Amino acid sequence: MFLFDVEENELVNFVLKSKSKKSQDCNGIDMAIVKDVILSISKPLTYLCNLSFKSGTFPNSMKIAKVIPLYKSGDKHQFTNYTPVALLSQFSKIFEKLFDNRLEKCIDKHSLLTNSQYGFRKTRSTSLAITEAMEEISNAMDNKKYAIGLFIDLKKAFDTINHRILVDKLERYGIRGVALEWVKNYLSNRKQFVNMGNTTSDCLNITCGVPQGSVLGPKLFILYINDMSKVSLVLKLVLFADDTNIFCSDEHIDTLLDKVTAEMHQLKVWFDCNKLSLNLSKTKYMIFSNRKKITKQTLIIDQEIIEKVDEFKFLGVLIDNKLNWKSHIKYVQTKISKSVAVLNKVKYVLDYKSLRMLYCALVLPHLSYCLEIWGNNYTSTIKPLIILQKRAIRIVHWVGY
Repeated sequence: MFLFDVEENELVNFVLKSKSKKSQDCNGIDMAIVKDVILSISKPLTYLCNLSFKSGTFPNSMKIAKVIPLYKSGDKHQFTNYTPVALLSQFSKIFEKLFDNRLEKCIDKHSLLTNSQYGFRKTRSTSLAITEAMEEISNAMDNKKYAIGLFIDLKKAFDTINHRILVDKLERYGIRGVALEWVKNYLSNRKQFVNMGNTTSDCLNITCGVPQGSVLGPKLFILYINDMSKVSLVLKLVLFADDTNIFCSDEHIDTLLDKVTAEMHQLKVWFDCNKLSLNLSKTKYMIFSNRKKITKQTLIIDQEIIEKVDEFKFLGVLIDNKLNWKSHIKYVQTKISKSVAVLNKVKYVLDYKSLRMLYCALVLPHLSYCLEIWGNNYTSTIKPLIILQKRAIRIVHWVGY
């Protein structure tokens, strides 16, 4: 049993360390207000948390989500052009975080999660996920093998989680008793309503999926898909939450494609059994090789031809079939050029501190993201980035250039 009692200091420290959010939750409360009054309400709130954990129940009043559609682009009359953002109770997030801390300790103690999963895990970043994938591909290319990367797209993975299957998996992982009852109660009888302008819809029940915007939802999701890596002993999986990427290598291209096709059939069965849908039209594959010419090949999954690409954005980094990183460096160069233009326009109205803040927000993230992977390149290749970097620094420091 991992639901040990919540100490008052633990609850207070969590609330005070949490980021203050100006946006209001479904009840019109933001975390800044909770932080202001936490010392006054910590004792009764601690009692309620312990009562919730001991009884295996989650308050029904905290199961209501307020969904606000945010317009993306295109025709405003098409609902598919809106992104739904769910707002949950701030107190709900406190309960969830305390439960999540206990669940995390249980997961770490018993090593429940596969090493293939990098999403929503401490000390595991996108750069580590990309490094593992690139090492797999580089080793194959060094041994004069063909390597294939299959980048799978799932249809609304978080929203289609089957609650019964999730509970069964948690029980197999050893999460039983009152802790499992708490999760069951947390998932059941959830409701949501849509608010747009001055119009509010009726509350409707949510029958599947993990709660959007919740603290606990991501952890439940990665536990749900955790056994995916056991389906195939041939394929190398690199998972980052619902971002599923598969790699495999072989000396012969025909053998490689046959192998991947057979293994993907097994994975397709797993997806179907777990009520997850593959979006094959958005799924891509890439063949990595040092050879100049590769005969035209076709990869078919579930009677649908998968599109072959020569470059793909993998966890925010553009990779190509030669692993020379020229595409990504060109992409970063374009982004930084636009940012430097912004710095140049506002340098006459902002002081040094403000310019430096803009530099750290607009330029530095593009230069530093996964730099350890693509930065070790030829000087001639990265020279345009060095020039842009120097120009940005000169603008910030008001040095002539």
